[in-house]
Amino acid sequence: MARIRISPAIAIDEDELVESFVLASGPGGQNVNKVATAVELRFDVARTASLPDPVRERLKRFAGQRLTKDGVLVIHGNRFRSQERNRDDVRERLADLIRRAADIPKPRRPTKPTRASKERRLEGKKVRARIKQGRSGRFDE
Repeated sequence: MARIRISPAIAIDEDELVESFVLASGPGGQNVNKVATAVELRFDVARTASLPDPVRERLKRFAGQRLTKDGVLVIHGNRFRSQERNRDDVRERLADLIRRAADIPKPRRPTKPTRASKERRLEGKKVRARIKQGRSGRFDE
C-alpha cells in the first residue's frame, strides 16, 4: 500500500484518496474533447485515521468551501493539459493544505499600549480637535 508523505509525522494512504477524471475546459485543441484530463480529488477529512485531531480541525477551517457537509475535501485540478500533471498538482495542493494545518499556530500574547503611545494618540486627538474648531464659523472676541 503506497503512502503519501506529508511531513515526518504525517502520511496518508493512497486508498483514502478518490480520484475521478473529467473532461476539462480551456486550451488543448481536439485533445480537450477526447481525453478526460481534469482531476477531481476527494479526501474524507472527517473519517481519516491518518491525521491527528488538532490537524483535522485546522484542516477543516483551511478547506473552507472545498469541504462538503459530509466532511469530504474536494480539490479540482485542470491547470495542465496532461492528466498526470493535473493529478500530481492536486496531490501537491492537498499536501500543502495539510502541511499548513499541521503548523501549530503561535498563541497570541495580549499586550498593553505603552505610555508614550497613549500620549501620542491623545496629542493627535488634540491637534485634530483644534483644526476642526478652527473650521467652525464662530469667533470668540
